Amino acid sequence: MDSTDPTPAGPKPLTEAHRLPGPVLRRFPRYLTHVRELKKVNQRWVSSRQIADTLSLTTSTVRQDMSHLEIVGVSKRGYEVNRLEQELGDVLGARTEHRNVIIGAGLLGRALALHADFGEHGFKTVAVFDSDPKVVGRRVGQLTVRPVGQLKRIVRDMRVDIGIIAVPAAAAQLVADQLVSSGIKGLLNLAHTHLHVPRHVVVVEARILARMQEIAYAIRTRHAREAAVPAPVAKLAALASAVL
Repeated sequence: MDSTDPTPAGPKPLTEAHRLPGPVLRRFPRYLTHVRELKKVNQRWVSSRQIADTLSLTTSTVRQDMSHLEIVGVSKRGYEVNRLEQELGDVLGARTEHRNVIIGAGLLGRALALHADFGEHGFKTVAVFDSDPKVVGRRVGQLTVRPVGQLKRIVRDMRVDIGIIAVPAAAAQLVADQLVSSGIKGLLNLAHTHLHVPRHVVVVEARILARMQEIAYAIRTRHAREAAVPAPVAKLAALASAVL
């Protein structure tokens, strides 16, 4: 059945201490995911070193990041896992439900609608929309694909916070305009194009193709560096690696 739950309570206001620098904000979800994995195996404590080693960070980075939380590590133990999960969840809003809609019921949109981890991290997909009459009415998990004409009413009535744009680039700006006029507060843009929205609307770009291009570039540059190593040096390095 489509979701018609009452509007959830809003998140508690952020303090100035919780207005995180960009790099810290990007690492916090990684910490939260790791801590939740530790919790599943009943690990009670975790040190900065353990977190750093698992996430390929430095211990100083982890400690500096943790200074933004209302938590203090214990000597020779580290941080209590339950408390660390609570602090990270509070700052990231993961302990408060955020409602989102998905525009575009193609392969990507359907995959997101069925993503099991959304709920665990505080996000609830309440509706999926598409402009194609052949797609409207189809089931996606427990949801039915709705026509885009219902977007404004659903966003207003269900107090939706976030719109996820999973449409072709040519249609993305029109969809963004519709979401903004509906009163949406934030957009996750999966289309390979830049969006123009009012300053009060938060936009996060998640361009899969761009990330793949970064990977391709990194592979090429690494291959070029390895190819530039003289043969005797490469052979010596291989021998040293085998010995060690």
